[in-house]
Amino acid sequence: MGLKLVIGNKNYSSWSMRPWMAMRIADIPFEDQVIHLDDPVFKSELARLTPAGKVPVLIDGDRHVWESLAIIEYVAETFPDAKIWPADVAARAHARVVSAEMHAGFVNLRRHCAMNMARPPKRRELTPEVQNDVARIEQMWNDSRARFGKDGPFLFGAASAADAMYAPVVSRFHTYDIAVSPDTRAYMQAVRALPAWIAWETAARQESWVLPRAEVDWPDVLR
Repeated sequence: MGLKLVIGNKNYSSWSMRPWMAMRIADIPFEDQVIHLDDPVFKSELARLTPAGKVPVLIDGDRHVWESLAIIEYVAETFPDAKIWPADVAARAHARVVSAEMHAGFVNLRRHCAMNMARPPKRRELTPEVQNDVARIEQMWNDSRARFGKDGPFLFGAASAADAMYAPVVSRFHTYDIAVSPDTRAYMQAVRALPAWIAWETAARQESWVLPRAEVDWPDVLR
């Protein structure tokens, strides 16, 4: 039996996107199962898979692994030749640092700019707190690329789990037309050109589900 990744709506579920992208970038074979976040059976279905009751969940035989970063670490250990993290020790340590900071922070950006890949780009006014999050993310991206990304367009040269961890941020910056530097824009374009990104975005745009709480223009639903 192969790996199965249980995820939420591809249009809205940023945490589901992270391990999905990481595994696709690393060419790790898996199947996915999408559960609509507002489906009446969502909680009961997830309760069978994880005590946390949230997506994503990776199923590997009788092993169930939840939390995006834990899933990425699990597949990195299971598939050591897949190069999910950078090979260089210093780069790998830094990639884990910035990924952990993403996992734990930027709540203001997440709440104010919900991931919504089907929404056409349209600027939204940002609060000072959200602007602080954007500034910190740009600082991290610029620092990572300056120190470790000289051999490619991504944070650590080649695409890695760190880029997957920030893929939903790339989506938010694009969707809400957030003002960023030319270097940041170039990095975003590189991420959005990844086959894994294109596959996820294509599927997201084909979904018919609508989550009012993730539609910042509600009751309008921009498509």
